[in-house]
Amino acid sequence: MNIHTIASFIPSYCVDNVARALQFGIQDQALATKIGPRKLPVLDAALEPSDMVVQSVEKACKSAAFDTSSLQALVVVTQNGDGAETIPHVSAIAHGKLGLGTDVLAFDVGLGCSGYVYGLVILSGLMKQMGIERAALVTADPYSRIINPEDRSTSLLFGDAATTTILDPTGKWQVGHAILQTDGSKREHIKTVARTFEMNGRQVFSFAATQVPEQIRQLLTEVSLTEQDIDQYCIHQGSGAIVRAIAAKFPAVSDRFPCEMAETGNTVSSSIPLLLQPRLNDEGLRKLVLSGFGIGLSWGSMLIERVG
Repeated sequence: MNIHTIASFIPSYCVDNVARALQFGIQDQALATKIGPRKLPVLDAALEPSDMVVQSVEKACKSAAFDTSSLQALVVVTQNGDGAETIPHVSAIAHGKLGLGTDVLAFDVGLGCSGYVYGLVILSGLMKQMGIERAALVTADPYSRIINPEDRSTSLLFGDAATTTILDPTGKWQVGHAILQTDGSKREHIKTVARTFEMNGRQVFSFAATQVPEQIRQLLTEVSLTEQDIDQYCIHQGSGAIVRAIAAKFPAVSDRFPCEMAETGNTVSSSIPLLLQPRLNDEGLRKLVLSGFGIGLSWGSMLIERVG
């Protein structure tokens, strides 16, 4: 199955992250190099995750000149339900708000920063199995709802956003080979306690800087490609420091690891599709590696290739 269109919903209200960093004694230069975002979008209190889903789906369908009624499946990557609840699932709520038919299946994928790669694998396989021609993969996690503003390790990092990726046979980018991994023994490094997000930044950094490069190299071996064969490596924008640390493990192509989080921060499962969105129509790009990593701890890497 192929990626046809990606659209995003980014809240208009943003926190001045430079000013917030100064409250923690962090200067502008350190913020830019180690953390990354200069501002962080925050979802309006009157909106819910399902509203983010609806807005991004409608934008994607409008951009592709598709009617929402042409969708046959709606898969939402999220770990935050509407309000303080987890039932019903966000995709079901969005399904109702979009007015989709009862023959349109909808379910959530409870993953964080690895969720986009996992979601592409799940949805593309499902489409092949069930003969589905068009489906939407949505990422939507407003972490502002679970972040402790006094926690410097997380409050300076996470921004809210949602994206919709439409998959169908006519898309220009083919979903390719993937590797998915999990290490549940390290699950305590990223968790919520009483609906408040906690992260052991040092442990997560060490995990990502070690395991992600190994997985990317394994992926390249399995598809018989070299580092130089890949035009860009669109990896999860965990922080400026982690993107650079992973890129440094590939010195010959380190400039092919974009870091574009200054305006959005770490948007969890939305960070990879936000990177992809402006690149879909770049004719100079033919092969891309996607790699996401985080909660679980889980990590996944995938090759996508331009067709035609």
